[in-house]
Amino acid sequence: MVELSHAANTVPERQPEVWEKVPPRNRNFTGRDDMLVKLRQGISTVTAVVPQPQALQGWGGVGKTHLAIEYAHRYRSHYDLVWWIPSDQRVLVPSALAALAPHLGLPPASATGVEEAAEAVRRTLQSGVPYRRWLLIFDNAEEPGQVQEFIPRGPGHVLITSRNPKWEDHFETLQVDVFTRDESVAFLKKRLRREVPDDDASRLAEQLGDLPLALEQAGALQYETGMSVDEYLEQLGEQASRLLGANRAPGYPLSMTAAWKVSVSLLEDRLPEAITLLRCCAFFGPEPIPRDVFRRGNKAVVPRLGKILSDPILLATALSELRRFALARIEPTTRTIQVHRLIQALLRDDLPEEDQADIRHEVHVLLAGSAPSDPDESARWRRFEELVAHVTPSGLEECTDPTVRQFALNVTRYLYISGNYQSARSFLESFAERWTEVSGAKHPDVLVAYKHLGNVLRGLGQYTAAYETDHRTLDGMREVLGHDHDETLLTTNGYGASLRARGDFGAARRLDEESRAAHVSSRGLSHPSTLRVLNNLALDYALTSDYPQARRLHQETYLEMSDAVEGIGRSTLLLSWNGLARAVRLCGDYTEACDLGEEAYAYGVQELTLDHHVTLLTAKDLSIAKRRSGEVAEALDLARDTHTRFQRLFGDEHPDTMAAAINLSNALRTAGDLDEAFATAERTVSLYPRVFGEEHPYSLACGGNLAILHRVRGDVATARYLDERAVEGLVATVGQRHHYPLTCAVGLQGDLMVLGEVTRACELGWETLGRMRELFGENHFLSLACASNLALDLRAAGEKERAEILYDDTMRRYERPLEVGHPDALFASEGRRIECDFDPPPI
Repeated sequence: MVELSHAANTVPERQPEVWEKVPPRNRNFTGRDDMLVKLRQGISTVTAVVPQPQALQGWGGVGKTHLAIEYAHRYRSHYDLVWWIPSDQRVLVPSALAALAPHLGLPPASATGVEEAAEAVRRTLQSGVPYRRWLLIFDNAEEPGQVQEFIPRGPGHVLITSRNPKWEDHFETLQVDVFTRDESVAFLKKRLRREVPDDDASRLAEQLGDLPLALEQAGALQYETGMSVDEYLEQLGEQASRLLGANRAPGYPLSMTAAWKVSVSLLEDRLPEAITLLRCCAFFGPEPIPRDVFRRGNKAVVPRLGKILSDPILLATALSELRRFALARIEPTTRTIQVHRLIQALLRDDLPEEDQADIRHEVHVLLAGSAPSDPDESARWRRFEELVAHVTPSGLEECTDPTVRQFALNVTRYLYISGNYQSARSFLESFAERWTEVSGAKHPDVLVAYKHLGNVLRGLGQYTAAYETDHRTLDGMREVLGHDHDETLLTTNGYGASLRARGDFGAARRLDEESRAAHVSSRGLSHPSTLRVLNNLALDYALTSDYPQARRLHQETYLEMSDAVEGIGRSTLLLSWNGLARAVRLCGDYTEACDLGEEAYAYGVQELTLDHHVTLLTAKDLSIAKRRSGEVAEALDLARDTHTRFQRLFGDEHPDTMAAAINLSNALRTAGDLDEAFATAERTVSLYPRVFGEEHPYSLACGGNLAILHRVRGDVATARYLDERAVEGLVATVGQRHHYPLTCAVGLQGDLMVLGEVTRACELGWETLGRMRELFGENHFLSLACASNLALDLRAAGEKERAEILYDDTMRRYERPLEVGHPDALFASEGRRIECDFDPPPI
């Protein structure tokens, strides 16, 4: 509750530090003083401004938005931050909220993704740091379920405007009615800017039902034409009689419909092109229409609008006339055109169905013609953001024009690339369903829509659904388009990612090897799409424990990407660079991995920002390399910072936050902080089955990390259970010849020794060492760690001769690592057991 004295308006004027996207003040705003004071006195954490039950509902017109605008301007000095959020559609809310991120000291959406940035903004506002006095205005939020997840609860205020009175079931509400008669009279006098007898103004207000929007229409027309009140009332009466005799559509007040008819009829006589343009605007959404739609779309084949689009002077004149007659709001600072939703509805319903279809199609063609062609280019995202508000209201999904459908798919690609996954999914599911009905399930447009949907589902972490979608779509692509078609090849890449995400690393490798051959054959080695496939294949090699192959291919791909002139962005290059550094580390060359990782990380910070997703992935891998090379303090600092940033941006259950938490736990254990390491590992390991599934290799292998901590803390029975489960499960999923089960077998060997099962431990040690040497060679860090531990266990078993032979051979191989202070070599020389932990790589 806000305390307010009668002198509230005398508070010294001060400007909010952040004031963005709030529409300009309505210079004709009149009255509502009691309502504004009531709103200020009663504003709570969240307050909704809705129409009174008896007031006009459905299309609005009572002035809810203008009341919110006036509140923001009148009480701006009470806030440090004021932000306006268009909320007519869910798709608009995340990007509008995410745009606030840099003002709060958060990474921009271009670094983290729209939905992640929006959530970070919400959490930061709730915390009250750096601002406690903030005001968010969610305008035209019709369905509570669409925006509630974005509403912060905290020290600031949220104001919601809506035509839906159901908001009162969720938050405090302020009900808005039409003007009182005194307010109507005062408004008309102010709007007409001339002396008008109170009786005349009152008669006009009564005929217009005191509806603010109708009064604005009437006032604008009389001001522009000099028409008297009596003349206007005569015109109004004639229009009302015609409407009553024409079976006027229900849902609109007669006063508003008649007032609109008067304005349209007069302007159509004066400049018919202005009404043609207005009818076109009626088939856009109610959000602002970019003025550039009509400039960039001037070459579009649109018969009704062709004359206007080809004559910029006529277009400017028509827009000016619409503004003067209050039929459209022309905002010069944002270069937008906006038509009230009620006027849009009246315009649409006044046309025959055939004309509606023709104009709607011209709007679709205009939208497609004014859009950028490359949604992957972040510099063009703003243009997509301006158009996305008009996709659903214009009925774009109904259009079968190939260029319009391509625009629709580009919009979803933009939403996906920018991190607005939920909105992209909603659009794609709607497009795919409708296009299937119209064109059939095997139409290329439908298949491409499902290809994009698979990417989105994977981005949402819904790996099973993504796999099923990709599998079905790839079969359809191969049947309809052929194996070597561009879209088939792109779908193949997505399917490979889904296979990796579900833990089927071998199948992903086989698929990507086939895809590589197809890409090289059809596009050449240096094509950007081929390079992306090669990067994926290098990931496959690493995930199937073929580290030398992964290193070789990552290096080749990185060098080719570095030479690429176009088609390879900075984030893609950094992914390849970091993939090479990771492969070098997995080959056991820790110093080189650190050197390479430092260079890659510096590039990410400079070119992409510190909080960019790929920069953070690079930081995590650099932390692992430093830990492995013995730079424990630096590794821990970097691990903690990276995990904190991932956590802030993506939350705890994002796969990359979880991997960063595993790295942090491993670093804490290495540094000797067993309690925090255990708490972090226990919390994170419990998340893996929820995100990846119980039997995913990552879920099982991370259990081996937790087992290490149980053992060193004295709970060896639990450690043995976890290690046995991990080894058994991993052998079943990835096979015996794989890094992950062998790593967990090293842990199980340690469990058995502590439990006194020395013979079984030694047998397992010899078995594991043999497989490691066969898979990695005798000098690999895993083989040497296993050999060192086995030498210890053989001594304990009384097999001193075999132990000494193995120990001497191991230390000879550790000679160079020991010189540079490698931790494993030091442990071996001191007769201490080496722990082999696991860090989940990106997929």
